[in-house]
Amino acid sequence: MISERNRKILGLAVALVSILLVFLGLLIAQEYFTVQKVTVSGAEHYSKKEIEDMVMDSPIAHNSLYLKLRYRNRSVENIPFIERMEVVIDSPKEITINVYEKAIAGYIEYLGRYMYFDKDGIIVESSAERTGSVPFVTGLKFSECVMYEALPVENRTVFSEILSITQLMNKYNINADRVLFGTDQSITLFFNTARVAIGQFDNIDEKMIRLQYIVPELDGMKGVLHMENYSEEDDGRYIAFETDGC
Repeated sequence: MISERNRKILGLAVALVSILLVFLGLLIAQEYFTVQKVTVSGAEHYSKKEIEDMVMDSPIAHNSLYLKLRYRNRSVENIPFIERMEVVIDSPKEITINVYEKAIAGYIEYLGRYMYFDKDGIIVESSAERTGSVPFVTGLKFSECVMYEALPVENRTVFSEILSITQLMNKYNINADRVLFGTDQSITLFFNTARVAIGQFDNIDEKMIRLQYIVPELDGMKGVLHMENYSEEDDGRYIAFETDGC
């Protein structure tokens, strides 16, 4: 029979071996499962570093095994402007974060907040800060603004037009300060002290294609560029700049 003393020695040895195995396991995990490469896909509102920090928000979250368990069968949610984020473990040292952002068309200012809406005019986000990736829209007439409800404007087709303008500005790298919709549904883009009168939504693609080459020339100018009657066939004959005060 094993004496009490030997039993204690055996128990201590087992405990020490267990601790050693755990320590070795942690070393192996640290060596082979520490994330060294992160690929971020689909992010517009946040930088790659910001997305990484949201997903790997603690020292242990830099371990791919932990991330696999943490985000198995679920995504990252409840982040402004983002519908969800999926974490894919590519290898023990590499992960991919797929970002699915909310489809935001533009934003308005309401009671000191910036209210972001989608292609249907539904308010999907409220923020104290502006974002540069979608236009600031003015001129819309509405009585109230409620989260997750559509802005009560008279002409709801304006939202599809706003989305088209947003997409075209992103495509052609046109960074307008704001977009004004007039009571006659005319469109005006603002670039610091210069304005571009787009006119009606007709020929908007052709107008934006041409505008991308004109915008750099507007820097420092004060006045309005008239493009209301522009079409590709006119080859610029109906583009004129009117200086303020003239």
